[in-house]
Amino acid sequence: MHGAQMTISRRIAGAALVGAAVLVAAPAWAQGQRAAVVGVDAVREDVIDQRFPVIGRLVARRSGAVAARVAGPVAEIKIEVGDRVEKGQVLAVLVRERLRAERARRAADVAERKAAMETASAEQTMTGDEVSRLVRLKKSRSAAFPQARYDDKRNQLAMLRSEVGEARARLARAQAELRLADIALKYAEIRAPYAGVVALRHAEVGAWLNIGQPVVDLIADESLELEADVPAARISDVAPGAPVQVSISGKRYPATSRAIIPDENPLTRTRAVRFTPGFETAEAGFAANQSATVEIPIGKGRRAVTVHKDAVSRKGGGALVFLSKDGKATPRPVQLGEAIGTRFEVMSGLVVGDLVVIRGNERLRPGQAIRHKVEGAKEAATSGKAGG
Repeated sequence: MHGAQMTISRRIAGAALVGAAVLVAAPAWAQGQRAAVVGVDAVREDVIDQRFPVIGRLVARRSGAVAARVAGPVAEIKIEVGDRVEKGQVLAVLVRERLRAERARRAADVAERKAAMETASAEQTMTGDEVSRLVRLKKSRSAAFPQARYDDKRNQLAMLRSEVGEARARLARAQAELRLADIALKYAEIRAPYAGVVALRHAEVGAWLNIGQPVVDLIADESLELEADVPAARISDVAPGAPVQVSISGKRYPATSRAIIPDENPLTRTRAVRFTPGFETAEAGFAANQSATVEIPIGKGRRAVTVHKDAVSRKGGGALVFLSKDGKATPRPVQLGEAIGTRFEVMSGLVVGDLVVIRGNERLRPGQAIRHKVEGAKEAATSGKAGG
C-alpha cells in the first residue's frame, strides 16, 4: 500500500514537470505576450504633379562695367569691392580744375556773344527808325525827299538784320558749349546707374581715364532672374506666365516663366528660357551664376492613392505592408507605382483610409497583437507631401 502511494506521487510530479516543459517550449505569442507598440499612417489620396528637372542658373538682369564719360585723372575712389551702392551714389571723382576752367571760358564766350547780339540789335533798331522817318517824308510828297539816302538805309537795314541773325546763332552756339562744359563737369563725378554690389575695381587714384574706360564692375543682385536651357520638346510646358518650382541650395521657391529666347542650340536641341523668381533674391543671399534646378511641370496634376514609403517591405520580388486591423497586424501584398516624395503611388492592394504600420513593422508577424498611439498616427499622417 505504501509503495503504491509512492508510485502515484512520482507520476504526479512527472506530469507537473512535463506541463512546465510544454509551457517553456510554447511560442511567445501563445503565452499572452503584450501587444507591440507601432506607428501607423493612413493611406490617402494625393494630387501628383509630374515635373521635369532642368539645370539652370541665376543671372543678373543688369550688370557690367560703369565707364567714365569724360577723360581725366582720377582724384578719388569712394568705394571698395563688395560695397553695396544705391542708384546715383558717387563711385569715383575725376580731377575737376581743368573742367571748371573750361566751363568759365565757355561762360565768358556766352557773355561776349550776348553783348554782340545786343549791339547788332541796337544798330538794327536805329536804322529801322531812320527808314521809318524817310518813309513818312516820302508819303508827304515833299520835294526834299532824299531817294538815294532812303535806298541806302533800306539796304543797310537788311544787312543789320542778317548780322543780328548771325549774332543770335553765335550766342546759341556759345550757350550750347556752356551746357556741354556743365555736363562734363557733372560727369567728373562717376555715379552708379543702378543699385547693386561692386564686383571689381578697374582704376585707382592718379590713373588717367579715357572716355568709355571702365571704372568698376557692378552687379544688380536685387534683380536676379533664372535662366535654364529647356529641351525644345518641353517648351510648350513653359509658355510665358507658366508657374514652376525652383530648387536652390536645398530649398524650393516659386517662379514664373517670363520669356523664351528664340534661339535653339543645334547641338543640345534646347532653348534658353528666363524665369522671374517669386521671392527676393537679395534677402535670400543668392548670387549671379548660382546653380538652380527648375522643375518644369509635365501636363496637369492627377489624383492617386498613396502610401508612406516606410510602410513598404520588400518580400522577394513584391511589396508587402502590414495593416492595423482589429488590433492585429494583417499582411497585405501591394502593387506600387512611381515614387512621389516620401510616398508611393498604390496601383492595387490598399484603399483610402487603411491604416498601415510605418514604425515597428520590421519584426511583426502575421496576426500579432499591436496597438498604436494617436499622436504617432497624426505625426505619420502629416509626414511627406506629394510632389514631383
